[in-house]
Amino acid sequence: MNLSLYFKKFFKSNQSSGIILIFCVLISLLIANSSAGEGFQHFLDQEVGIHLFHLTYPVSIWINDGLMAVFFLLVGLEIKREMVEGELSSFKNASLPIFAAVGGMLVPAIIYTFFNSGTEYSSGWGIPMATDIAFSLAIISMLGKRIPNSIKIFLAALAIVDDLGAILVIAIFYTEQIHWTYLLLSFGTAALLFLLNFLKVTRLIFYIIPGLFLWYFLHHSGIHATIAGVLLAFSIPTNASNVEISPLEKLEHQLHFPVSFLIMPIFALTNTNIAFTSEMVAGVTSTLGLGIICGLVLGKLVGINLFSLIAIKLKLSSLPQNSNWLQMVGVGLLAGIGFTMSIFIALLSFKDDIAIQDEAKFAILIASFLAAVLGFVILSVSSKQDMNAEEN
Repeated sequence: MNLSLYFKKFFKSNQSSGIILIFCVLISLLIANSSAGEGFQHFLDQEVGIHLFHLTYPVSIWINDGLMAVFFLLVGLEIKREMVEGELSSFKNASLPIFAAVGGMLVPAIIYTFFNSGTEYSSGWGIPMATDIAFSLAIISMLGKRIPNSIKIFLAALAIVDDLGAILVIAIFYTEQIHWTYLLLSFGTAALLFLLNFLKVTRLIFYIIPGLFLWYFLHHSGIHATIAGVLLAFSIPTNASNVEISPLEKLEHQLHFPVSFLIMPIFALTNTNIAFTSEMVAGVTSTLGLGIICGLVLGKLVGINLFSLIAIKLKLSSLPQNSNWLQMVGVGLLAGIGFTMSIFIALLSFKDDIAIQDEAKFAILIASFLAAVLGFVILSVSSKQDMNAEEN
């Protein structure tokens, strides 16, 4: 096959972004545990930006709060499109990710508290509540068309609600100070964006510029700025027609390649920069490690599926189209990939004790790896069962 055609086929594949992401994780771990690790961390800690507007931050902050806001913008656009014309257009389908996310936050926090109540680790109850949306979506994308699109949309919506919940937890319980002036400016800017939508303004530039201000205000308010991407996405107009390309669909199409093959790999490369120590291993069997691992792997699985089952039995929600409970189990496990958001909460929980931070990081890494492998295997098995059922 011609080499250029091979690369075109690779980059159009659903699985390719997930493969690149995993490759970047391995490279990052190798760098962090080599002689280049210290230099790489020094690069990530370098402050760059514009002093005039108080926009001078370490490279890692620009990636996690800046580039990832663009990732959240893309996922938000996909969710809104599905709510208007796709899998989430009915209330029963749209409500299920919300119920699932609530269960996926409460049960892990309860499990962690069961292990750590009254100990020096008790403040870390928020660690297993989070889902790393980038990594979870990358793993499920590797299954391609073997998994119904409705399951992928369900996971994306669940992860967004989950992350918004985690951001609220951080803002209320882990943020030392909220800057209310900037927060009010954020509300005002968001209101302006939705007013533009109401007035049927369709030029994207009139949304992008206020969206940048929204990110700036949210970041300075003390709240995780990635939420700006979701708010901006939900303000951009779309339509229920498949004939006319809306501003939302146009922007979604423009963002797919840079997000999948630039932003997410950079995110993986810089956030898996974890240097292993002997203390980390010892922490796995402590109540801290057990609380994190059981919370992320078992807590997410039980919480998401239990609350989904209750919502469906009460006829408040329905299963995603063409899906089954085995696939829901797989999604529940993939949601246990806490990774970067969990690590961020761990750093806030134990900011005065680096040794506990390291133990928490290693437990999160193990839990996320287990959740990813188990979720992938179960979803693969479910897809084979569906294929066999169709053949019979």
